Amino acid sequence: MTDTLPVTERSRLRRLHERGHFDRDTINAILDAQPMCHVGYVMEGRPYVTPTLQWREGNHVYWHGSSASRALRAQKEAEVCLTVSILDGFVLARSGMHHSLNTRSVMLFGTAFKVEDPEEKLTKLGNFVNHLYPGRYETLRPDHAQDLKATTVMGMEVSEGAAKLRAGGPKDEDEDYALPIWAGEIPVRMVVGEPIPDPRNLEGVEMPDHVRDFRYL
Repeated sequence: MTDTLPVTERSRLRRLHERGHFDRDTINAILDAQPMCHVGYVMEGRPYVTPTLQWREGNHVYWHGSSASRALRAQKEAEVCLTVSILDGFVLARSGMHHSLNTRSVMLFGTAFKVEDPEEKLTKLGNFVNHLYPGRYETLRPDHAQDLKATTVMGMEVSEGAAKLRAGGPKDEDEDYALPIWAGEIPVRMVVGEPIPDPRNLEGVEMPDHVRDFRYL
């Protein structure tokens, strides 16, 4: 496994090449920071994009859903495009043309596979829970056989794709800097609220550390 993904015809940036990154460290950091993704695929000759949650294990990304899902059945052994995006800010320039966004994103291409082995699937689902809430899976009741039967886990190797990043202020045309127009950045960040206990929690059950200390991005 190389430290950099190959630049292919569908992964290369056609414009603003300086925003493209193909190194695994940058790509992995974005995948690990944002669990929400969108998976694009073709079903019955028509394009679809499905939002879901993803998690990374080494050189693979995984996502899951209902075993009854037509979308997941269509993705098995098919070409898919998985994207992850993080909005970091709005960029206001001195012309409409140069307004922009500060973002971090990844677009991956590959063939999706279904995790078939029951033990491997169980391990992947445990890793998924612990990726979001470290140590939580071991505190839960064991998965029933029906839980596993009702759940499909899909995966894809991280072998083709790119990250795209933009940061900083506006990039106006030289003559526009003389105009009396405010320009700059409006930062954006996700805020985690206070946990809300389930009213049916048993008396005396305390909030675990992985909930109290939960951090996002």
